[in-house]
Amino acid sequence: MTQPPVRIGLIGTGRIGQVHAASIAADPGATLAWVADPFIAGAAAIGERTGARVTDSAEELIDSGEVDAVLIASPTPTHVDLIELSVRAGLPVLCEKPIDLDIARVEALRPLVEASGVPVALGFNRRFDPNHAAARARVAAGEIGPLEQLIIISRDPAAPPADYVAVSGGIFRDMTIHDFDMARFFAPDIVSVSATGSQAFDPGARAHGDFDTAVTTLRTGSGAVITIVNSRHSATGYDQRIEAFGPLGMLQVGNVQSSTVTFSGASAVEARPPYPEFFLERYAEAYSAELREFLRLVRGEASTSPSFEDGWAALVLADAAQRSATEGVAVAVDLGSGEHGAAAGS
Repeated sequence: MTQPPVRIGLIGTGRIGQVHAASIAADPGATLAWVADPFIAGAAAIGERTGARVTDSAEELIDSGEVDAVLIASPTPTHVDLIELSVRAGLPVLCEKPIDLDIARVEALRPLVEASGVPVALGFNRRFDPNHAAARARVAAGEIGPLEQLIIISRDPAAPPADYVAVSGGIFRDMTIHDFDMARFFAPDIVSVSATGSQAFDPGARAHGDFDTAVTTLRTGSGAVITIVNSRHSATGYDQRIEAFGPLGMLQVGNVQSSTVTFSGASAVEARPPYPEFFLERYAEAYSAELREFLRLVRGEASTSPSFEDGWAALVLADAAQRSATEGVAVAVDLGSGEHGAAAGS
C-alpha cells in the first residue's frame, strides 16, 4: 500500500531554505505543507510556488497539527530552540548545521533529544554525494586495507561577506564542520586535533579574528592520520577532493566537472572550464538524497541520516580545532563519552 506523502514544515527561506523547498517539491514522497519565516515575503514567495501555508511564526507551524516533520533552515542561533519545540511536539527534525555555535547549549539539549525518541537528523549533505559515499563504502569494505591516511581538500570560490564572518562562529564551525563530519564518516574514532590557520588574504577574517586559510590534522585511535585543507578562496571554483590511502591502494574522489569538453590549441592543451562556482550546484544531487533518507527516518524505516550525536561530535571537533589554532596546542577529544580537553603539545 502506498504511503501518503510526508507533510513537511520548512522554517527559514533563505538560500538554503529555498534549496530544501525545491527538493521537497520535487520528491513524490513529500509535500511542503507549511513555510515559516519572520521575513514573511520569503515564505510567501515559496508558498505561492508550492501551495504551502505561510506564517511568520515557527511556533504556529510546529503547533499547527498539519505537519509530520520539520526542516530547520533558519539562522544558527535559532536551531536549539526550534529543535526543542519540535521534539516536544513529537515532530522529527532535519536541521541544518551546526546545531549551535555554543557546545554547552548543544549538550544541554542532548538529554531531551535522547529521552524523547524523536528522530533528529543533521544536514551533513556531503555524506550523500554519490562519489563520497562510494569511496567510503569501498574503504569500509576493506578495498585499500586499513585506512592509514585521509586527505580532505575543501576550498570555496570566494570569501563570505565580512558581516557574515562576524556571526559565523569562524571557519572551523562554519566551513570545516562539514569536513569534520566527513572525517568521522570515514574514521569515527578521532582522538586528537591539531590545527593552524592564517589570515592570508581576507580583510573580513582579519577584522573579526577569523582565519581564511587553515589546515587541520586529526589522529584516530587506530593510528590513521586525517588532513583537512581549507581555503576561503579558489581561482578554479569550488574545490572538493578526497584521497583515502591504505596498504592495498588508494581511492580518490575528484572534483565534479561542469563540462567534459576540452580545448587544445596554441595557448593550452586539454583545457577544461572551471569547477562549479557554488556549493548548491556541486551538491544538488546530495541534497535530494539527504531528503529521501530523512523521509525514511520519519516513516520509521532504516535510515543513514546523520544524527544529533553526529552534529554534537562535529562541533566538538570544530571547537578543538579553534582552540588548537588559537593556542598552539594539540587538543585531545573523547567522542565516545562526550568529554574533551587539551593535551600538552604544540
